Amino acid sequence: MKRIHTPKLRKIGLRLGFERDWYLYLVATVIGVFMGLAAVAFIWPLRQSEFLADQFRGYQNLWLLVLLGPGIGGLITGVLCTLLTKEGVGPGVTSVMYAVQRKKGKLSWKIGLRKWLASTATIGSGGSAGAEGPIVTIGAVVGSNIARLLGTGSQHSATLLGCGAAAGLASVFNAPIAGIFFVMELILRDFSLKTFTPIVIAAVVSSATTQGILGDAALFDVGDSFVRGDLKFNVLQIPTFLILGLVCGLLGSVFVRSLDTTERLFASSRLPIYVRPMVGGLLLGVLGLGIYWFVSTGNIPKFYGNGYPTIEALLDPNFYFLTDAHEELHKATPILLALIGLALVKLIATSITVGSGGAGGLFAPSLMIGAATGGAVGYAFHAIGWFPGTSPAFFALVGMAALVSATTHAPLTAILIVYEVTQSYELILPLMFAAVVSTVVSRFMYRESVYTFKLSRLGVRLGSMSDLTVLRRLTPEDLNVQPATCVQFSDSAQHLVDLMESTGIAEFVVKDDHGKYCGMVTSEDLRSALVYRESIPLLQVSELQRSDLPTITNEETLDIVLDKFTKSDVQSLVILSDRGEIMGLISRSSLMSRYQIALDEDTNQ
Repeated sequence: MKRIHTPKLRKIGLRLGFERDWYLYLVATVIGVFMGLAAVAFIWPLRQSEFLADQFRGYQNLWLLVLLGPGIGGLITGVLCTLLTKEGVGPGVTSVMYAVQRKKGKLSWKIGLRKWLASTATIGSGGSAGAEGPIVTIGAVVGSNIARLLGTGSQHSATLLGCGAAAGLASVFNAPIAGIFFVMELILRDFSLKTFTPIVIAAVVSSATTQGILGDAALFDVGDSFVRGDLKFNVLQIPTFLILGLVCGLLGSVFVRSLDTTERLFASSRLPIYVRPMVGGLLLGVLGLGIYWFVSTGNIPKFYGNGYPTIEALLDPNFYFLTDAHEELHKATPILLALIGLALVKLIATSITVGSGGAGGLFAPSLMIGAATGGAVGYAFHAIGWFPGTSPAFFALVGMAALVSATTHAPLTAILIVYEVTQSYELILPLMFAAVVSTVVSRFMYRESVYTFKLSRLGVRLGSMSDLTVLRRLTPEDLNVQPATCVQFSDSAQHLVDLMESTGIAEFVVKDDHGKYCGMVTSEDLRSALVYRESIPLLQVSELQRSDLPTITNEETLDIVLDKFTKSDVQSLVILSDRGEIMGLISRSSLMSRYQIALDEDTNQ
């Protein structure tokens, strides 16, 4: 087989002594610094849009901006997606997961540029989406292209992609631990030490870089006021957080189904792709105008944009109480209607924005829906006398983790990100309990998460075993390819029998008159024919060959190859070059042997 030429930068790296995996640590550091600076550049215009929104508060013609702003942003998004060639298979994180599963971690720079510009236009104009999905995608694109530039193998391309994704999320939320586990739990599904180490370095360096420029927090900050009251978790509180987990699990599954349904509706419409985000923006504007006239008293609706200021308000105990002593609650009906309405409207608004093709993440909307839901549940518990010493703001914060866990099916990430932004250890036990309950309920109601329902429709199955990542790091180039014994489709079956007796080979590749692959005669097919040996002289190869067998290419990872073997139930498959030339045979036994060797290598490291 032909070996891929090592790029010049890779040769230089080898001369400098980067012949082992530790060179990834240096690359991870560079990615961390770059993503820290990129996060600052990405965050700045979003902050400016929030500042401008505050300046327009009370403006006489603000209703026009509420109505038309999201539509204008949607139009810009649609044009950008058209000009930059719409690649990927869905929202940013979904495209990143698809690249890891099916493209050996390769992402085009156009995806990152489009996501940066389009998400700025969507969120900045009021679209209901978050900043974390775009920055994860941007980081993944940076890591992927650095891996391509350095000429790293497929084994390390996914690791560097993960470094960029973790660095981006760590910068935005000032949560390096959550960024690390988001990538390892959701995107890579790989907790091996050699993957973990460079991702940790990238996330820590990126978070430190952003903190040094922006201060302690980037986009999201929780004050100390929510920790007032009794936060000690005991067995008597388990029923309350069980109920909160159940509610968030049900709402999370509704959110995922709503996104899936909305995306299907827009996809089945006859609208051009570049028009769909604008239509979604106009629908959002109509919804926002209704809220503006009847609820928000002249202010921009709270569900516009990423919603972080609203989340911070929901985490303030003063939002729920009439006095600073936190003894008397606001009237129940208005505040419960406001919280429940906010959660439902945010769910609908996000489904419209993202389902129509708007750019943005789903993490921030999940946090806001969870905060509103948790606040409503906590208020109800407090009003009926259950644990009056605990503020509803505490339940709002736990609800954030529970809802994120329900929508992403990643409870570890949800727990860590909420814990990191509060830095309060008292939260850990209720966070863990509610997040796990909500995940179980959500998965029971709907098996897919907000990131996987599109992958499921494409036939991409995410492995549940961590050692499956070994197969995704390997390609046919890592296997011993056996020479192919080729025959013409017009040859006689007797010719096959003669070859088998003289060479001992029982697997034959069939070519047409132009020398192109057209099928195989497997050992099972030949044995079946030999049962009626007297008919062999009357048969041709074309009557024995199987033309329905899949073929293999060098670009596929071994998990795909294993899936093809499973579906076809044969012992060997043909590997073809990019030009369709027959390069040889890959056997099931050689694949499994290489898999076992790779597992042993991972175990010994």
